[in-house]
Formats: sequence, C-alpha cells, structure tokens
Amino acid sequence: MTQAMRVGLIGVGLMGHGIARNILAAGHRLCFLDHPGNQPVDDLLEAGAERKASGREVAASAEVVILCVTGSPQVEAVLFEAGGVREGLQEGGVVIDCSTAQPSSTRSVAARVAEAGGRFLDAAMTRTPREAEAGRLNLIVGGPVLLFEQCRPLLASFAETITHAGEVGAGHTLKLLHNFVSLGFSAVLAEATAASRRAGIDDAALLEVLGSGGGAGVVLERLRPFIEADDPSGFRFSVANAGKDLGYYRAMADELGAAQGVASAVGDLYDGIEERQAWVPEVIRML
Repeated sequence: MTQAMRVGLIGVGLMGHGIARNILAAGHRLCFLDHPGNQPVDDLLEAGAERKASGREVAASAEVVILCVTGSPQVEAVLFEAGGVREGLQEGGVVIDCSTAQPSSTRSVAARVAEAGGRFLDAAMTRTPREAEAGRLNLIVGGPVLLFEQCRPLLASFAETITHAGEVGAGHTLKLLHNFVSLGFSAVLAEATAASRRAGIDDAALLEVLGSGGGAGVVLERLRPFIEADDPSGFRFSVANAGKDLGYYRAMADELGAAQGVASAVGDLYDGIEERQAWVPEVIRML
C-alpha cells in the first residue's frame, strides 16, 4: 500500500475532515459519504474528492474504507444496515474503524466483515481536530500484524504516531483507557479550578502552581486557554462524547471485572452537565 490508493471515508466531521484533507494531500483518491453531519467539504471536492450517496457506493469505489463516526451503534449501522458498506465491500477490501467503540462490539464487527470477504483494523484516534488538520493524529491499532504493516503508509498520511496494540479490539480498548485518564484529569482540573475561583485565587497563580508542580501536563495545557481567556478551542471534545466514552469504559470494566470507582465518579460529573454540546473546558464554568 505504498502507491496511490482508492480510499472511502465515512464521517467527515471535526476529526474526519482533517483525515480526508491529508489523505488527498498524500496523493490518494478519496470518496466520502454525503451526510448532514459532515463539516463543509468544498475544499475536499476542489482537491478531487467525490461524494457518494450510500455506504454501499463508498465501499464499491474503494480498496480501503475508513470509518470516523461517533461510536459502536453508528459503526454497526453504516456497515450493516441496508445500503451499507457490507453490500459494496470488495473481496479483500479493508475496513479501518477510527471511531471510539466498545471492544466487544468491535470484535463482533470484525468477524462480520470477515464473513463478507473483507479485512478489518480498529485504529482509534487520540489528539484533537487541530492535529487532525495538521496530519498529526495518534493512532492505536488493533488487528493482524501483516495487515497493519500493509496499511501503515496510508495511516501515516494523517497520523504522526502509530502504535500497534495487539489483535482486533486492542486499539479500541487502549483508546478507552486513554480517554478515561484524559477525561479524568480534565474533571479533576475543572473541579480544582472552580474551587480555586470560589476561594478568590487568581487564575494566573493557580496555573503557575499547577504548571510547575503535580498538575503539569498535556491536559492542563489543553485547558489553559479556557482558564486564561474563556477560549475552549484547546480541547474541542463535547460533554456528550465525554459521557459516551466514559460509559463505554465502564461497560468494558464491567466485562473485565475491573475496579471503576473513580470512573463512576468522573462519569457522574460529565453526566450531570446539562449543556451536552458544550466543550469539555466549559465544564469549569458549570461547577
């Protein structure tokens, strides 16, 4: 897969748009599913991308179909409902799921794709839309090593760090672990900032103390623009998606018999925020 490929993309949202733009910039041919949830696509069309009316049409035109949708229900729908990807999937065609999904569902999905003659990788993303546009996402990939190596050049067109995590489902498992940690840190920092403000502490002093001590790290830097200037763009991840991912994590922990006391508390915090489309940094002003 070092030559130009025919790629289909389903989900041209905040993350998918950057993926699409970088796939085109790398010289691959791209088609995408026309959907009201897409970001503006005029730039993609001008760069040579083609719109398709159904998942079946996307799959029929592509060697590799990349999914970048909300979660497991949406993955299953675009693949297996009438007019979906499975109906157009070419023999040996590859499905790469970049969504955040439940690992148990992912393993089931992979088996159904194989039954249809296709191959499957889960390639969960971390980082933000900013890195997606810059082609600097991180990917956590589950699936056969040989297929992973075959797909690596395509993945490298839109990702900076690519980690093979293990067999199918391992990518989505590690993504849920990552998001639990990231959203957990965000929840702690949001509560601490809200308490600091109630105590009359200057935000600059709080940031200096946290940034030079135990609170330093990526999550603090993502929240910093909002704490300093009410700018949530450093962490454009919605409260609704935070609640969804934490729900997936807790379901996975149940299946594993793993402790989840902290996850329950963090999940309750996000579930208690009424403004579901608010960005995660905006939780600070709601506490």
